Amino acid sequence: KKLDIAALLSKPSWSVRSLLPDASQPPAQEITPKQLHHLLRLSALPQPSSPAEEQKMLDTLHTQLHFVRDIQGVNTEGIEPLQSIRDETEEGIEAATIGLEDLKEALEQEVFEGRMQRPRRKRGGGEVEKGGVEDWDVLGAAEDKVETPMGRYFVVRNGKE
Repeated sequence: KKLDIAALLSKPSWSVRSLLPDASQPPAQEITPKQLHHLLRLSALPQPSSPAEEQKMLDTLHTQLHFVRDIQGVNTEGIEPLQSIRDETEEGIEAATIGLEDLKEALEQEVFEGRMQRPRRKRGGGEVEKGGVEDWDVLGAAEDKVETPMGRYFVVRNGKE
């Protein structure tokens, strides 16, 4: 039997609202205003400017903690931990794997020199595309310029003159 993806995705199977606390029930663990102020101080956030703002912060914190507790309660037994957010299927890993064939051109540009036979890249491997970079006048915006036999430089002055 073939799975109908369009039908499967046409209606949600769950909602974030199902993870939020019921507004009619009191929170499972009460967070005091003193704890809220302490958390705000630790995180270098501003203290509430009014009792209404404080109550709104407490309600938001209760909602967030309820959401986190529900997520933590999910049974993950037998599920392999995610290493990173990427395609971890065999095809995805194969596509991301760099092999010797992929490196062949770069390895051909190396020569082994010296007593320790360290690999060195051959010079003059081709022209590098400069794409307008060489035309840029580095000193164009500098107020003070100095020319020496070694090259051109700009002068940085502090504001204490």
